[in-house]
Amino acid sequence: QVHMVESGGGLVQAGGSLRLSCTGSGLSFHTMGWFRQAPGKEREGVACIGRSGINAYYADSVKGRFTVSRDNAKNTMYLDMMSLKPEDTAMYYCAPDVSRTYCSASWARGDDFRDWGQGTQVNVSS
Repeated sequence: QVHMVESGGGLVQAGGSLRLSCTGSGLSFHTMGWFRQAPGKEREGVACIGRSGINAYYADSVKGRFTVSRDNAKNTMYLDMMSLKPEDTAMYYCAPDVSRTYCSASWARGDDFRDWGQGTQVNVSS
């Protein structure tokens, strides 16, 4: 079992930036995903990155503004968020997909991701 810990959330004004981090032992072996959930809304896939870090995929809502990356030597994944909007306000979670080393076509559903962290809250004020 892989235990993930997210950090880096906070309060930021619209247009601002934040960097989220996700750490966990064994993270370097797995495809990783970032997800978010706002109150009253369903969980949304934000970004997915394969084990090698070469391929990354994004939700349309964040494409061009968010960048996912990883440092396998540090067992850490990052989410650099720019041009933040109030609608980005949510709890952000990371999780591994231990069944594959690449992002599946259905990664955004989150069905193959397990061992979710506690999340880190991002609040974007208008």
